[in-house]
Amino acid sequence: MNISMSFRNFEASSHLKRYAEGRFAKLFRYLPGNDGLDLTASFEVEKFRHKADVVLSGEGVHLSAREESEDMYSTVDLVQDKLLAQVRRVRERELARRRSGRGDMVPPETSLEPEEPEEQEFVIVETEIYESKPMMVEEAAMQLAGLDEGFLVFLNAETERINVIYQRKNGDLGLVDPGM
Repeated sequence: MNISMSFRNFEASSHLKRYAEGRFAKLFRYLPGNDGLDLTASFEVEKFRHKADVVLSGEGVHLSAREESEDMYSTVDLVQDKLLAQVRRVRERELARRRSGRGDMVPPETSLEPEEPEEQEFVIVETEIYESKPMMVEEAAMQLAGLDEGFLVFLNAETERINVIYQRKNGDLGLVDPGM
């Protein structure tokens, strides 16, 4: 975590420097791996306008904010609030990506080279053999309701092909017809 500040057109007091460092240090709590992050702040005074331009950058993060007001302390607060909102959005996106399992982020200790898939042996533990009688799809749906299984294999009377009707998670029925 590195914070660097520059001041134009005025001499900054040590209290202002400590105040700004304290406010900006709060941002680093929200970002993981903050050792590689740099925050660069430029403060400028033009007549009655006090401006702050802040850039937060690091590995995978680049945020910036600019604010101005009539008081430098309130300008620091405003720009810190803007950056904090951006940091929260970045963090929420990252957490949503992790939760959904589609994350493009690769942990630092992982290589980007594709791994060879391990060979996995599948063992068939049970085999059921039964004759499927021809029936209509509606009839198969009624039979499925009386079964403990979540699916029923049947010979479709209309198409004369083997079909599978199954119970979906939302309670609806699904039909697998290999000839469609």
